[in-house]
Amino acid sequence: MELEVKRDRLVFRVGGGKWEWGIEPRYWRNPLIYVGILIVVPVVVYFVYPPLLSTVIDANLLAAIAIPLALMTIGTGRMNFGPQFYIGIGGYAAALLSIHFGLNPGLTLLAAPLAGLLFGFIMSPLSIIAGGLYYSLLTLLFPLLFLEVTFIFSDLFKGDTGLSGIAPLVSVGSFRLNLLIYAFISLAIMLIYLFIVDKVLRSRYAVQMAAINDDEEVANSIGVNVNKVKVISFTVAAGMISVIGWFYAHYYGAFSGQTYLPLSFMLKVFMVTMIGGRMQIYGCIVGGYFIAFLEMILIRTTGDMSPVLFPVILLILLLVLPEGLFGLYRKRHYREYLPTLHVRR
Repeated sequence: MELEVKRDRLVFRVGGGKWEWGIEPRYWRNPLIYVGILIVVPVVVYFVYPPLLSTVIDANLLAAIAIPLALMTIGTGRMNFGPQFYIGIGGYAAALLSIHFGLNPGLTLLAAPLAGLLFGFIMSPLSIIAGGLYYSLLTLLFPLLFLEVTFIFSDLFKGDTGLSGIAPLVSVGSFRLNLLIYAFISLAIMLIYLFIVDKVLRSRYAVQMAAINDDEEVANSIGVNVNKVKVISFTVAAGMISVIGWFYAHYYGAFSGQTYLPLSFMLKVFMVTMIGGRMQIYGCIVGGYFIAFLEMILIRTTGDMSPVLFPVILLILLLVLPEGLFGLYRKRHYREYLPTLHVRR
């Protein structure tokens, strides 16, 4: 085998065959810089102001929820207003198995996404039979109904107090060090999701998703299995989101539907996707950090007024920046193709 290094690519020659791997700096330089910054941030915060680590964790988790939600939205052409339902599925699955069966976080990590995939598959036909407003209302109702179920079966779910006594994901004897490890775990989950969804959106599968977004009838006429793409996009994204519920349960050692299932949490996730860049997966990271730190700053500076000021500021930003914060960057650095979003009527 011969290896030839050129300015923008590596050339491998084996026998009579030749393979090329493009390594243009414009494709890997910026991503490496941004990932490096995300890795350095928790370390800097750990030594400068450790209480901010919890905000960094929240930012990573919000982005990790928004990234698969963007995949689900692009793949189905419809906006799901109930992603927190799958957070509840993953969180309660992990909590119940940990408390009643003594399973460690490694085993509950297998159960939580399986539960999310199962419920996602069961509900995925909604993306086929319901459209526009009906789909949005139905997805909005499921987490609210699940919340009522937790109150009705309070012996199992413990109502508004929630489940406690869940095995911690990390316990090294130092609270600050625990937070740092949690920050890196949440960052790893977010980056893995970003990598997976990025690869999907650059594949042939993304072309089918784009065709469905543009016109379902045309996509079907050219041989795209519209229903299959919708079911896969919905189910896989649901399983990915349920892992965040698993993390919340073992991170806090407790889990309550009252925290994650109400409409207020959904609005926060929705604003992450919109403020970041209207379903742009890289914008989800920008939106996650912006929303998490904005909420933290308002709580510390305005106290009881923060619940009022928070949505007002976000509404103003939506009007001023219709393409989101990441949209400002993409206007000047537009290279990669991503399917556009068209919400069905």
